[in-house]
Amino acid sequence: MITLRQLRYFDALARHLHFGRAAEAVAVSQPALSMQVRELEAILGIALVERRTSGIRLTAEGEEIARRAQRILSETRDLLDYGRHASEVMSGTLRLGIIPSIAPYLLPRILPTLTRSHPHVELQLRETLTQALVGELLQGELDVILAALPVAGAEFETRPLFQDRFLLAVQSRPNLDERQRVDPRTVNGSSLLLLEEGHCLRDQALNYCEGLQPTARSGFGATSLSTVMQMVAAGYGVTLLPELCASVEVRDERVALLRFEEPQPQRTVGLVWRRSSPRKRDFEALGSCILEALDPGTQLLPPLAVGEDFRTGQRPDA
Repeated sequence: MITLRQLRYFDALARHLHFGRAAEAVAVSQPALSMQVRELEAILGIALVERRTSGIRLTAEGEEIARRAQRILSETRDLLDYGRHASEVMSGTLRLGIIPSIAPYLLPRILPTLTRSHPHVELQLRETLTQALVGELLQGELDVILAALPVAGAEFETRPLFQDRFLLAVQSRPNLDERQRVDPRTVNGSSLLLLEEGHCLRDQALNYCEGLQPTARSGFGATSLSTVMQMVAAGYGVTLLPELCASVEVRDERVALLRFEEPQPQRTVGLVWRRSSPRKRDFEALGSCILEALDPGTQLLPPLAVGEDFRTGQRPDA
């Protein structure tokens, strides 16, 4: 009989493709993990792993078993979650992933509200890039993530919360009229300062400034918005700054903020969770706490009907 332990060990091996790292990930010895994988192969009667001197790779059958094992483990985690949290909304541990262009600007606002409204929840936070968060959510290592939408995947359900408009941050100068509106197509690509590859904020900025050619783009790439804003203040370029971040990042009189022409570029910020998760009530309660903690002027989004597309407000079959 196949055990959940065997599936968990094989799932770790399929993700890391290295016996040592996989064993470390599930906190067992390498021989113990290897033995469980061999027993799984014996029960199934097929080879799951091709062991080579240069490393390991999954066989075609191993890749299919890895996909099925991932689904089984995910359903098992959701089953446990249901039993632990069915009696009370927002109790126990809630593992929240959040992207860097949201975390330092929103968390200080929402944590007091969350603690006051739901004192029995233990919030565990993970801050990293969207791609990593989505992978960890799919693996069941996170319960829910707060990110810029859309996040692709039929296995996910989303709850859009608010629109975060983009502003153009420029170096301030005496003759600058901060009431002027900017056409995104007029932004000089060679002066546009961006975060490094992998940040969704970088991709959004490039999408909005449609006139930029690859050869005209600045080669600068920073790991934080604070670094970008210091470069703007020093006159090395301009950047697109989410309005959510403005009160924290723009405290330097050398920086001015300009609004774009209508329709103003913006990102939709919302929650994402596995569609199979039984904790939807918890995620909706978390969304309510976030909305309660926002500034009154924030552009809030209404809850979606089942199957509705947040980008169009229509159902897919409409």
